[in-house]
Amino acid sequence: MQNFLPAFLSRPDSLTLPDARYFQDLLYRTVKIGTELEFALPKGVLREDFQPRIEQALHPSGNMNQLGELGVYDVIKEHCGVEILVIGRHPHWEALLNQYQHIILPLLAEKIRMRPTCGLHFHILGTGLAEEVPEIVLANLWNMARIFSPGLKFLTSGGKNRQELCRRRQHNAHQEFMRLSPVKHSMQKIQATLKKSLEVPEHQNFFNIEHVRFGEAGNISNFHLEFRFPDGDLCPVSITAKVFLFMTMLLKAVEISKFGLLQADIGSLMDDNKNLMDMISNNEGKLATSDTSAIDDIILEKYQSNAKQLLLFLKSIFLLLDNPSEVVLQQLALEPISLRRAKGQRWKEIEDELLSHINPQPTLDNTDYELIKVIELGLLIGISDQNCWIESAAQFLHLPTAEINKRLQNYKNRSPVWQEELGSMVFLR
Repeated sequence: MQNFLPAFLSRPDSLTLPDARYFQDLLYRTVKIGTELEFALPKGVLREDFQPRIEQALHPSGNMNQLGELGVYDVIKEHCGVEILVIGRHPHWEALLNQYQHIILPLLAEKIRMRPTCGLHFHILGTGLAEEVPEIVLANLWNMARIFSPGLKFLTSGGKNRQELCRRRQHNAHQEFMRLSPVKHSMQKIQATLKKSLEVPEHQNFFNIEHVRFGEAGNISNFHLEFRFPDGDLCPVSITAKVFLFMTMLLKAVEISKFGLLQADIGSLMDDNKNLMDMISNNEGKLATSDTSAIDDIILEKYQSNAKQLLLFLKSIFLLLDNPSEVVLQQLALEPISLRRAKGQRWKEIEDELLSHINPQPTLDNTDYELIKVIELGLLIGISDQNCWIESAAQFLHLPTAEINKRLQNYKNRSPVWQEELGSMVFLR
């Protein structure tokens, strides 16, 4: 696999280093990602019998500003069956995984189904933003999605056999998206073009920006993006990982905006991507599917390679987030939901297999909490060096020094480091 070597076009609105850090931090703190989770009714079950029970079980809040018990806003009728509107929340791995497990696993026990007409839409919401987001951030996110569109479509594919890897293109069409370049047009002009398009209805675009509002200078005053292309998914850990995929792409778009506009329309890249997109996403399949029969093992590797290149490109952000999403996405880049279903795996089997790749966090006991208390409350400060601090902590907690060292290693997700000025261990996270 060749590494993706990004090229940039210089722009006067490129972010300064302080601005990039500021907007990356701002969006990480304020952006929430909600979903539209679609599925089909169990066989032989009437909607009037099924949907009221689901509504009662999920306790929808009916208020976008009130998360409620399971983070569900509403349960509504959808053309494929039922749609659960999941309120956007700040991405946190354990909280999101727990939320989607509590929503989906009981439904799987009810034998809900996934049909080709079902999708999974991700809404990226800049809630509470009191200032405009620079236009170059959206332009870079747009081009990033164009460069890695084959991998994105493959990684999020959810069909059940090799001949029908994806649902049909109609409701997540890529034609205009692949054609329109922010090198030639502002994002506001691209939005206006999509609004008037006769080829693709505005709200059915692969990357939907119809909800975005622009200020006088062309920057974004209402930050609401929608990724419509993922296929339906009933695997909680997969959905959770995809939430972080889109968050990571957004934060990466901010990061690279220091360098200018990410170039996508170079050489044969877009032509190659368009061909790959047409092969995996079209309206030629049976029963609302894409006909993917032309994708043999050799061509399949191109999708896998593009998906893996995307994850490598996002590596710097995954390191900052420090959660298992990258591990899960790496598995999906090689073998997405579609290929796993094609092998005959059921949803719970897929869930369990993906979870098996995640190294579990060490279980904390009372001694761990006492050691954490020592660090967080600064009960041992003014120590000359780290080794002396460890000895002092061992005496304080009546433990061997080796035990203190071992427990500190278990706190890697908190990044414990020696702080010279304080004379103590501290947590960076």
